Amino acid sequence: MPQKVFTLTLISATVMALGAANASKPAATALSKENVNISSLWREPTDISTRNLFYGSGGEEHQPNGPYTFVQEDMDGTSPKYVIRDKNNVKWTVKLGMEARPETVATRLVWAAGYFTNDDYLLEDLQVNGMPSHLQRGRKLIGADGTLHVARLKRHVGDEKNEGDWPWRDDAFAGTRELNGLKVMMALINNWDLKDMNNKVYGGKDGQEPIYLVSDLGASFGASGLSFPFSHSKGYVKAYEQSKFITKVTPEYVDFRTPSRPSLVYAATPSAFIKRTRLDTLVHHIPLDDARWIGHLLSALTPGQIHDAFRAAGYPPDQVNAYSSVVKARIAQLNAL
Repeated sequence: MPQKVFTLTLISATVMALGAANASKPAATALSKENVNISSLWREPTDISTRNLFYGSGGEEHQPNGPYTFVQEDMDGTSPKYVIRDKNNVKWTVKLGMEARPETVATRLVWAAGYFTNDDYLLEDLQVNGMPSHLQRGRKLIGADGTLHVARLKRHVGDEKNEGDWPWRDDAFAGTRELNGLKVMMALINNWDLKDMNNKVYGGKDGQEPIYLVSDLGASFGASGLSFPFSHSKGYVKAYEQSKFITKVTPEYVDFRTPSRPSLVYAATPSAFIKRTRLDTLVHHIPLDDARWIGHLLSALTPGQIHDAFRAAGYPPDQVNAYSSVVKARIAQLNAL
């Protein structure tokens, strides 16, 4: 079959499958609005201009401390991940690969705006005792002596319990400026991987108020969607600089570019292509006032704070400057609406 005909056939089949999937997909289960307050999603960051974005939500006091010991491999997601324990008996999930640096930055900026995040730290090098010789993922990224490089460490909080996922659509926060602000944050950092399974609900002991957060922010600071080549999709400064932020402004609402549809080459795997294509309107029709609100909030961040977020991820100075310039420009765009 000629290449052009094959491509057109593939596109047609994918579009037909997308329509069928949308027609048959059951509605998301709504969260109970009776038991959820907006403070479970967002709390006003009255200290935003003084928050330490180098250490992030965990602060300097909760940094990981070696020596480290292997506990188990974590098979969630697509990045190599391992659970380890530090000298203070604190558990950490280590993530290696492309997402380690961008996720470290993303948690700091999202937290600065008043949203909940995991306590993440980036270590350029660490040695983990007891690393098994046979691992399902990431073995080539680990030295013979158990040394790991460019590792994001996520702290396990002792009394936290994962209560499940929450959906972007049809949830207890639908229509609120706080949820819309979180969507704008995802567009600002180019986090295109907005699957519901990346959103977690954590509960504490003794009936403490649950918290809702985006727990996987690694697909950020690259292209606005799953791109080709894949290496440009996450933590690729040139793709971030060249990507569009706002695509449409009306007197009532704003449309944002991220998440955009994946590159057509990924239509070769229709199921994944369809799922991601459904996300491309998730950050459309954001009320103008809500976009302005989050922009005004972010304008309190100093250039030094924004630079600190990227320095915390170990980016070299030229990339710290380049990434920070885009973030500052996007905040200015929100404030100019």
